[in-house]
Amino acid sequence: MRMRRTVWLLALAIFAAPSLRAEYIVLRSGQRLNVTSYQRIGNIYRLQMNGGRVDVPVAEVTAIEPEDVFIPIAKPVAPPVTGPFAQFIESAATRFKVDPDLIHSVIAIESNYNPKAISRKHAGGLMQLIPGTATLMGVRNIFDPQENIEGGTRYLGKLLHRYDNNLVLTLAAYNAGPEQVQKYGAIPPFAETVAYVRKVQHTYEQRKAKAKSSGATQEPSLSILEP
Repeated sequence: MRMRRTVWLLALAIFAAPSLRAEYIVLRSGQRLNVTSYQRIGNIYRLQMNGGRVDVPVAEVTAIEPEDVFIPIAKPVAPPVTGPFAQFIESAATRFKVDPDLIHSVIAIESNYNPKAISRKHAGGLMQLIPGTATLMGVRNIFDPQENIEGGTRYLGKLLHRYDNNLVLTLAAYNAGPEQVQKYGAIPPFAETVAYVRKVQHTYEQRKAKAKSSGATQEPSLSILEP
């Protein structure tokens, strides 16, 4: 009995703080349970709801759909204020009329300022351009910092124009593609996309707040609107 209790406590410690939480658990019956958090313990999901707690067999869960994503936002990377990237960002910002703070924020979340970064979806470079988008934006070498920033900023500018400077929809389209935003008429219900929008927004807001507190001249903030 004591051994069983020890094993249960160990499992609870392992799964007590999942990095990703969702608000809807979809069952085989089609029922969708609204939860505030969930834990997987062996062959069950322990669901925490406003009315209490319930255990559901893993086999009965068909999907976990986030209405919102509760991801602790890591301290954003301090972007370089000098050097070639800053020069390329300022140049692209001026050329395509995009706030340089937004470009910095996208780069920080997309690649952590690594010009050789490659994602599992084959997006590459500072602004993580997929080959098709890079070609459309006139980028020949995705891993060239200047070309990548030029192409990524041009694409951001087009999305901002398309969505009337709505930052939420712009970032959602940058991550998941305009087709998905058009399909759902809002942020696509993908955990990765919802998390991405929140993290870039947070970094952008921090940059604006820092510039304001330092008294530096800054570009006007974009509309951070819920679609």
